[in-house]
Amino acid sequence: MHTRSIAPADHQPGRAGRILRFPIVWALVGIVGVGGVSALSSGGSPVLAVVGAVAAVAVYWAVMRYVARRGTPEIATARAGVHALLGVGLGFLFIAVSVLMVMTEFSFTWASGGAMATVVSIVGVQLGAAVTEELLFRGLLLQGLERLCGSWAALAITAVLFGAIHLANPGATLWTGFAIAVEAGVLLGATFLWLRSLWAAVGLHFAWNTTVGLLGLPVSGHASPGLLIAEPTGPELVTGGQFGIEGSIVPVVVSLLLAVPMLIAAHKRGNLVPMRRR
Repeated sequence: MHTRSIAPADHQPGRAGRILRFPIVWALVGIVGVGGVSALSSGGSPVLAVVGAVAAVAVYWAVMRYVARRGTPEIATARAGVHALLGVGLGFLFIAVSVLMVMTEFSFTWASGGAMATVVSIVGVQLGAAVTEELLFRGLLLQGLERLCGSWAALAITAVLFGAIHLANPGATLWTGFAIAVEAGVLLGATFLWLRSLWAAVGLHFAWNTTVGLLGLPVSGHASPGLLIAEPTGPELVTGGQFGIEGSIVPVVVSLLLAVPMLIAAHKRGNLVPMRRR
């Protein structure tokens, strides 16, 4: 006797399931979840920041698995270490080149206090920030938006949003918002699209913020007691002023020199999602 097979429930979602699987919906659910974990773990000890980062990854995975009903190759463990180290190398290169080009426009002195405590504090806090911000912007927003309007539009929108949220930071101006949109929004987005790995974007973000903090430069306007004390002595367009080196025109140019080849490579790899035709 011929019997009719019944497809698994997740292959035939009901109305609620279809709503939850809509990209903007699961992206917003993920943003609430990851953002909530980040809020609970921010402002505490470096250990709490790291624990918060681990919890944020778990929340992200759960949202993708049970709400979006999709896999998470972007946080796969297979090549996580390689991609993270590559990102760290790129982040350090980005900041090292930028700082070396404007070094004469700063006055550096050694800070007092315990070096080990300073390093542990900055590393813990910046790791937590890098993980949660990449999950939110490159993991949820960029991937959600590119399913609706393609990778190029998603990259542009997330870059603008990333710059816009930094307008609330101390010392921020319209220029620094634009600079962050290009340096962070475009460069980090390009890194993700190139390798389709959040670990690479996290590594770059982490190395960037940690290096800036250890040098005693403000991190996106927030003062960072590092191993050094840095005082800008040159023009604000070059040093970034009180906002920090991220407000300098130099890293804007350097970030584009890194991001453009990544985007070309992403295109060649077939990693860019085309705009949907209606």
